[in-house]
Amino acid sequence: MIMNKKEIYELLNNKKLWHEITEHKAVYNMEELKYILLPYPDLDGKNLFVRDDKKRNYYLITVKGDKKVNLKEFREKNNTRALSFASESDLMNILNLTPGSVTPFGILNDKDLKVIFYIDKEFFDDKKIIGIHPNDNTATVWMKIDDLIAIIEEHGNNVEIVEI
Repeated sequence: MIMNKKEIYELLNNKKLWHEITEHKAVYNMEELKYILLPYPDLDGKNLFVRDDKKRNYYLITVKGDKKVNLKEFREKNNTRALSFASESDLMNILNLTPGSVTPFGILNDKDLKVIFYIDKEFFDDKKIIGIHPNDNTATVWMKIDDLIAIIEEHGNNVEIVEI
């Protein structure tokens, strides 16, 4: 089953996980999100969907919204091959997402378990909350980072908590 916004909300409710939802106009990047009134503006996640140069390994890298990711440094620290952004067709074929809607919840659409989820350990400081799209860029779901990781691991994808 493809997980869309409605299914994500049902999943969170069925698991009885704490979450808050901020509905908003469609946003396509972190710059546009700055103009949305958010309950936890410093806890939103920025998501990069990348692949290695052989198109064998795919990674979703999630950091706090204001953080820059140097893919060369990431590669060296995490021992991957050369990285570049995955194509729009890979994004659709693997995560069933469109540009601007990239989110860890997309991993729930990764039926072949191709994607490794790298999450910045900075999310584990302080409130331990993350804000991510529910596979749709017209809302942000705020939830506990541990619950998100448990959902992704339960799906079967690998999760790496790293310093980015």
